[in-house]
Amino acid sequence: MGFVPPSAYDRAITVFSPDGRIFQVEYAFEPVRKGTTAIGMACNGGVVLAVEERPFSVLQDVNVPQKLFQIDEHVGAAVAGLMGDARIMVDQARIYAQSNRLMYDEPIGIEVLGKRAGDIAQLYTQHAGVRPFGASIIFAGIDKTGSRVFLSEPSGAYWGFKAVAIGAGADVVKPILEKEYREDMNLDEAAALALYCLSKVMEGKLEPSKIKMAFVDKETKKFRILSWEEIEKYAKKANSFKAADRG
Repeated sequence: MGFVPPSAYDRAITVFSPDGRIFQVEYAFEPVRKGTTAIGMACNGGVVLAVEERPFSVLQDVNVPQKLFQIDEHVGAAVAGLMGDARIMVDQARIYAQSNRLMYDEPIGIEVLGKRAGDIAQLYTQHAGVRPFGASIIFAGIDKTGSRVFLSEPSGAYWGFKAVAIGAGADVVKPILEKEYREDMNLDEAAALALYCLSKVMEGKLEPSKIKMAFVDKETKKFRILSWEEIEKYAKKANSFKAADRG
């Protein structure tokens, strides 16, 4: 058999390279790595989702979230990567969540939702004539097992986390979460930590046009996007983590 250049394995999604890689799937992770930072965190009081958003025009309506979505009453999602791809995955997650309510008369489990998103993503790594989804999605919410966070990736894999970050700032945020995160945090503490993490990856101070945050409270089990006034309050509490840094 003659020499086969590595580029030959770039052209077909269904062909493994000799060392067991599917290059198109690996390439699908690049938009995620270059996307804005998104954080999901489970805590004693519920779950927190926080995202960095970069307006592409001064005329853009910054009050409309671009990377933060409600899936059902009890679960939300934060995304990084190609927004067109992410939107399709979010729409499918919403449909599956509503189908679950109609079929079983109960809210969908967060892990079930993450697995379903992974199942759809995996199909697009296995067939000729398609390409993988270039987006990762953090699903966070409250179900009968408690506060849950799951990450679905372009490969079709899904993972459960206590706290997770995706996007360009993930490498900066993960060590901070590993050091500062505690399972017994309340929502206020978790929100402050999420904003502290975002402050480490964003240029300049936190601004309302660049931050979106949502809660699912353990008491109400309702997804809610926070106002900028609420976010400002938690941003001040994030100073406690900065003080620890200086200490």
